[in-house]
Amino acid sequence: MAAWTWRFEKTDGTEVQPAVPPEEFPTQGDAESWIGEHWKALLEGGADQVRLFEDATEIYGPMSLHATDA
Repeated sequence: MAAWTWRFEKTDGTEVQPAVPPEEFPTQGDAESWIGEHWKALLEGGADQVRLFEDATEIYGPMSLHATDA
């Protein structure tokens, strides 16, 4: 079974430890729901962007945690 995980980064792509302990998620939707609940705490804890992985495959990213003005 695939595991969905997040990688937490600074804007330059350097990996950082997240302020909220991450977990492995059984589905992409579960992973996205979790990031939707915790992005503010992650941002305040020093992460600027995230990448989503399914096992070792990057699905998308980097996705900024900074709110846009749109």
